[in-house]
Amino acid sequence: MKLAILSRAPRAYSTQRLRAAAEQRGHEVKVLNTLRFAIDLSGEEPDLQFRGRQLSDYDAILPRIGASITYFGTAVVRQFEQMDVYTPNTANGISNARDKLRATQILSRHNIGMPATAFVRNRADVRPAIERVGGAPVVIKLLQGTQGIGVILAPEVKVAEAIIETLHSTNQNVLIQRFVSESRGRDIRALVVGDRVVAAMRRRAEGDEFRSNVHRGGSVERVELSPEYEQTAVRSAQIMGLRVAGVDMLEGEEGPLVMEVNSSPGLQGIETATQLDVAGAIVDYIANQVAFPEIDVRQRLSVSTGYGVAELLVHNHGDFVGRTIGESSLSERDITVLTLHRGTQVIPNPRNRVTLEAGDRLLCFGKLEEMRSMIPERRRRRAKVRKLPAAPIPAPEQVLDTE
Repeated sequence: MKLAILSRAPRAYSTQRLRAAAEQRGHEVKVLNTLRFAIDLSGEEPDLQFRGRQLSDYDAILPRIGASITYFGTAVVRQFEQMDVYTPNTANGISNARDKLRATQILSRHNIGMPATAFVRNRADVRPAIERVGGAPVVIKLLQGTQGIGVILAPEVKVAEAIIETLHSTNQNVLIQRFVSESRGRDIRALVVGDRVVAAMRRRAEGDEFRSNVHRGGSVERVELSPEYEQTAVRSAQIMGLRVAGVDMLEGEEGPLVMEVNSSPGLQGIETATQLDVAGAIVDYIANQVAFPEIDVRQRLSVSTGYGVAELLVHNHGDFVGRTIGESSLSERDITVLTLHRGTQVIPNPRNRVTLEAGDRLLCFGKLEEMRSMIPERRRRRAKVRKLPAAPIPAPEQVLDTE
């Protein structure tokens, strides 16, 4: 295959290892500076220019998009997707992972264990938020920090309030997160490729440092993960829309707690700790998947007029409970069940003999009007239209500017 590695750091260890692994396997590979692309939307089909010339054909790309160029980098990746070039990490997946708040919101929707987290902006909401996550000490995180930068441990509530107020005054958005004391300055990095963990290491902080990042001087060691930790890592990466990812987890008392999903994980630490050819595993995966480029399902399926993708919930006392998919009459109504979500379990392309249970969520494709008719209507009280007030617009001195 012909592979392009999108990277601004051709001499970085990870970039060099990926290039060497591809060349050793007989692939044609080039490292292309992400910022030298120009997105061409002037023709009949989506195209890209590189260094002022039309880009040649590639079978696949491997994005290594730095945090400082996320917006432009994801735009380039998205253009490759429109050109049907395979990428293990989509633009949407990279954007999801890069924003810590967005990532936390997405993962929490799918019952992924995480440290208790809060996000507020008003000064009056800070102390209640700290109490909701368990009180001091508390971890304060910038939304787009990397390599442990922008992660602060506040030992007391007043200190936390002062730090957050200072960051808010500089227009920085922060997460307030429970400090998981039982992790004792250590965490686990699992390198996910496709649907499996290919390597894992435990990182330990040095001295009084609570951040275990290698860039902060932390030490690393190889670790064999339990099935629970492996499943959590793989599900987290897949939920985010990433096929190559570094999933960072704390070892909580009740199991794994996901801290972050990294879309451009470094390879030096984990290859050194495990002595495994992680770069080769990534290249092999891409080579096996290159004929199946990721597509935006909603974008493609919603093109047909009157058809689209929707999620149907099986209610406790609904007609579907106890029936099989085949008995549900969905197919007769021109509705196809793509996946069935049951708790943390996902059943792709479920068969007609699968019996539906209360709480099941069905991701379906079909006629939108038919699917809308299957959602119970909420009882709404018709609002009475009142007469226009005598003074519909307050006098200027009565208007308070709170911005």
